[in-house]
Amino acid sequence: MKITEWAIVFVLLASPLLWISSVHTDQLREVFLLEQRYNSVLRTAVQDGASRLDINEQPSYEAGYASDKYFRVDKQAGLDALLKTLFLNFNLADDPLGQQAFMLYIPAVVVLEYDGYSIYGVQERKEPDGTALNSAGWFPKKPYAYTDAAGNALSFTLDSRLTLLDQSQGVFLQGSPEELALMTDDPLLKNLQLLDAARRTTIVSSVERDLERILADHNRLAERAGVNYTFTLPRIPDETWNNTIDDAGMLVFLQGIPLGDQFYNNFAFGGGRLLKKEPVIGGIDERTGVKYYYRRNQCGGVYRTEEVFASERDAAASGYFEARCTIGK
Repeated sequence: MKITEWAIVFVLLASPLLWISSVHTDQLREVFLLEQRYNSVLRTAVQDGASRLDINEQPSYEAGYASDKYFRVDKQAGLDALLKTLFLNFNLADDPLGQQAFMLYIPAVVVLEYDGYSIYGVQERKEPDGTALNSAGWFPKKPYAYTDAAGNALSFTLDSRLTLLDQSQGVFLQGSPEELALMTDDPLLKNLQLLDAARRTTIVSSVERDLERILADHNRLAERAGVNYTFTLPRIPDETWNNTIDDAGMLVFLQGIPLGDQFYNNFAFGGGRLLKKEPVIGGIDERTGVKYYYRRNQCGGVYRTEEVFASERDAAASGYFEARCTIGK
């Protein structure tokens, strides 16, 4: 055969393979782009949910009263905001049946509170007639509980404060490790590094243990609903946990959504901590009569205080200039 004939044979044989390879490459590109979109939606949704956790109607529930990390979490408001963003981005805002089906791909939502955690997931409920019914809802809040080598029960928080049940005295003690060390001889209180390590391990292991059980229940529900996917707890890096368990926040799992010949499987964290700012003070230079604004911890005693503002913009709108002692800092 001539070289041209061999070339024709090669083209005829290779063309289907090249076409299949091209189609597969296009599919991989579409899957990658869709996965990135889902990642972006999930991150946005959990941030929206976490931002609603600290919406309270009473000032005494806000951060800074007992601890700068304490506030009463409104977990339902956070869940509603999370789901609203997800439904909008998956075109399910006006589709109640679609929303119900979509919930099969959310095996669990965890809300980390100051002194415990709550999980939203599938649970078995008993009807008045005794019939078992599986439905999604909030499990009871659980404390970050730990039993140390001395047999004392400790309940941790997201900061260093804790509650300790002293078995020898039969009393509950609350406060910082330094305060409790004066009231009990628990050896763990004498090593703050080990105490903090126990706190972090307790929070992570407690949440993961409950998640494994809840995901197992979710698998049974999903299987009955015809979802051909096994929900499992993904490995969350220690660094991610360490960056999360110091502040109240939200953890959500989104799994099992068909993605080409694969399935989408991811999780996202969102922090709900309040970052308190020092108020902006509006003061007057008594020598010149010029009005200036500054933070409470700046320009102390230089100007006579006249007003207090929430931001520099509000102060400037009221005719105040940036104080000279803050320029360049």
